[in-house]
Amino acid sequence: MPADSTGRVSAPPGETGRGFRPASLDAVNFLLADVRGALGPYLNVFLVTQQHWSQSEVGLVTSLAGWIGLAVQTPIGAAIDSTHRKREAIVLALVVLGAGALCIYLFPNFWPVLIANTLIAVVGDVFGPAVAALTLGLVPQRLLARRMGRNAAFDHAGNVGVAALAGLVGWLFSQQAVFLLVPVFAVLSSIAVLSIPASAIDQRRARGVEAPAGGGSDGGAGDGEKVSGMGILVQCRPLLIFGSCALLFHFANAPLLPLVGQKLAAAHPEWATVMMSSCIIAAQLVMLPIAILVGRTADRLGRKPILLIGFAILPLRAVLYTLSDNSAWLIGVQLLDGAGAGIFTALTPLVIADLMRGTGRYNLAFGAVATMQGVGAATSGFVTGVIVDRFGYSAAFFTAGAMALIALAALFLGLPETAPSSSADAELGPLQEPGLAE
Repeated sequence: MPADSTGRVSAPPGETGRGFRPASLDAVNFLLADVRGALGPYLNVFLVTQQHWSQSEVGLVTSLAGWIGLAVQTPIGAAIDSTHRKREAIVLALVVLGAGALCIYLFPNFWPVLIANTLIAVVGDVFGPAVAALTLGLVPQRLLARRMGRNAAFDHAGNVGVAALAGLVGWLFSQQAVFLLVPVFAVLSSIAVLSIPASAIDQRRARGVEAPAGGGSDGGAGDGEKVSGMGILVQCRPLLIFGSCALLFHFANAPLLPLVGQKLAAAHPEWATVMMSSCIIAAQLVMLPIAILVGRTADRLGRKPILLIGFAILPLRAVLYTLSDNSAWLIGVQLLDGAGAGIFTALTPLVIADLMRGTGRYNLAFGAVATMQGVGAATSGFVTGVIVDRFGYSAAFFTAGAMALIALAALFLGLPETAPSSSADAELGPLQEPGLAE
């Protein structure tokens, strides 16, 4: 096997990395879900119900942290494209994430929470593109859709596990104790990441570069391979459309679970963590088979028809939340999140891989799309917080539903089908449609 510029041997193009065990990547996806899952909506509920923060204060902290994290999202994607040390980047991010969660546990006041949450937002930018890059570098194109679906399935299974564990910890001890789960799972995640041999990763394929006919495998822009410039982000029209749809989708979707958790916590404060865990588990149990199904059908049915189904579910879910405050109803409606967000999560890395195939800018594009998702999520956290404080929960749900309808229309009218026309095309290089690749 050819050696890369650091002296490590990388897997031949078109082959699954030698020495790579699929269970290692399964464990990475499962455990990283556990690390991230112990934060997010639990933080919002903890600050509102236990620390008695206002909705506007919580929205301000999450929005500020989110915006600072967004500022480095795309550069981090570009850095992941360039580095051969993707495993080490994940481990470093896990160290910072564990320290941030420990800070929130020890010092749940405004400035410590703001600083810790900001650091968490910044290092959180690493996980999505780095794991997707590892997958690209370990798995050949013909197996990519199924592997991405399997990644998403293990991610959702991890979310179920941590939600159940967090609910148990919150019930036995306190909501605050949930944050202690993060350092534990950070250590386990690091072990899983390092169990993937560096020599098994095809560094070219990990950034979306097709290998040149003459060979070479340094993962850079040499040896005759062509790497597109940074301008690919604005030159690729379907990428711009998909990123805009992702922004609108996350603006609508991101606040729904925290808002539902707050309604449940207000009605049943003693069961706040358990009920939040129930909402998460309900959605994640649906997402798990959805991810597997998407992975198995995305090549046959295409990406766009499946995405349209996922986008159509979101406005329906937002409106249904307004019909009743009954706990069973709210948790039941949350099941729809498993189908809608589950489809989006499973297909996003695959759509970006379609659009960037042969450009060498996969992780840059992944970071850019994640930035747009984050813009939507961070902005909606503050906006919906203000709406709830002034107009109530129903107004916030209807606002989210309206944005979701706009996202659905933009996806239907603007995004072309990105799937290769045949399995043979998938191995030949970038899509030959105007605007899809240089």
